[in-house]
Amino acid sequence: MTKKYRDLSEGNIKKQIYSLTWPMVLGMLGMVIFNLVDTFFIGKLGVKELAAIGFSFPVIMFVNSLAQGVGIGTGSLIARNIIHADHKQIKTMSTSAILLGIIIVLFFIIAGVLTIRPLFSALGAENNVLDYIYDYMSIWYFGVIFVVIPMIGNNIVRATGDTFTPGMLMVVTSIANAILDPLFIFGYGPFPQMGIKGAAFATVFARSIALIFILIVLLKREKLLTVHLESLRSILATWKDIIYIAGPSSLSMLIIPVSTAIITKIVATFGKEAVAALGVASKIEMFILMIVIALGTVVMIFTGQNLSKHKFQRIFKALNISTKFSIIWGIFIFIILLFFGNIIASLFTHDQQVIKITMKYFYIIGASYAFQGLIMLSSSAFNGLNKPYPTTVFAVIRTFILYIPLAWIGSKIFNINGVFWAGFISNIIIGIFSLKYLYKTIRKIEPDI
Repeated sequence: MTKKYRDLSEGNIKKQIYSLTWPMVLGMLGMVIFNLVDTFFIGKLGVKELAAIGFSFPVIMFVNSLAQGVGIGTGSLIARNIIHADHKQIKTMSTSAILLGIIIVLFFIIAGVLTIRPLFSALGAENNVLDYIYDYMSIWYFGVIFVVIPMIGNNIVRATGDTFTPGMLMVVTSIANAILDPLFIFGYGPFPQMGIKGAAFATVFARSIALIFILIVLLKREKLLTVHLESLRSILATWKDIIYIAGPSSLSMLIIPVSTAIITKIVATFGKEAVAALGVASKIEMFILMIVIALGTVVMIFTGQNLSKHKFQRIFKALNISTKFSIIWGIFIFIILLFFGNIIASLFTHDQQVIKITMKYFYIIGASYAFQGLIMLSSSAFNGLNKPYPTTVFAVIRTFILYIPLAWIGSKIFNINGVFWAGFISNIIIGIFSLKYLYKTIRKIEPDI
């Protein structure tokens, strides 16, 4: 190789996990704050605008999930090759992944803009909320390129062993959004007052910064992009390898927004306040679980590199460290929500009904966050092992066999509390079984563990 990358198959495991995770946490904190800032300022506009964001959230998650799937597939592929492959091969893989992302962007811009009103009407949005949804999403869709390409690019850089650069880039993007949101939404100084449209414009402009900088890093510093690809065959071969992971991974993550959309439709029967509360709770939940999500990304990179060197003992030890932390973190967060959940919810809305429903969500589903973390870690480890299908199977079972049917039944018997109890039960069952199957899979690959 012409370039030396960080080798995670040697050295102190705890130190490596920590040094890789904290920049990821900082970056994800930036992205979560990005979403929370949007929710905070939009909440100032009123319940209808907040409900519009609640309806938009599943669709935005859908696009993000697909982008994350391609990013994960790319990251897994590069992590498994970065130590021993030629730099030219890594460059071909990286460039081919970006090209795949561009194709995805073009599809979603066209399909998304043409289906806003029929799609959200099908999700249960009423006319007085639908107009706000259209104002927001008609702008957001044209910024999809600023979501997809940085997602792929960040995963390429992380796979080289550098989580600091993507983390800082995410922080900068968040700061830009926090500055632009009030300017565009409420109209300060030379900026016009645009309301919910302003939130969409702020998002697009802030994310454009991420696109510019990640391309500079890939081109100038890492030298991992080229206009001189070897052949169409090499591009298709890379796409095949990426899609092998990205397909199941995207499907697993796409199940989340699909389930969120269905759950949103069930919750919508309890009124716009319930939908707004679900939107607020979901955004706060992203903040709560970001450290486990960051840890999961590190687990995938660590697992991929050590798999390439057949260092299964290191993989097993890293998983033990990560799962213990996830359980402790979930318990700690639930205690925080018990005492301060009301204050946290009131930061995003002054509507007492919305706050009350948000608190119910925290008290019930919050008790299962430790197990939800285990699901996330297991999924990441399976991707690092180049075995993405168990993640999809567990996601299907959790969503379509447990969560949605139980939520529908629960809503009829226990009203909205029944929906939340369905999430609680699903997290616990799948958290336990996914972790058990992960350990069984590792022992099957390496019987000596």
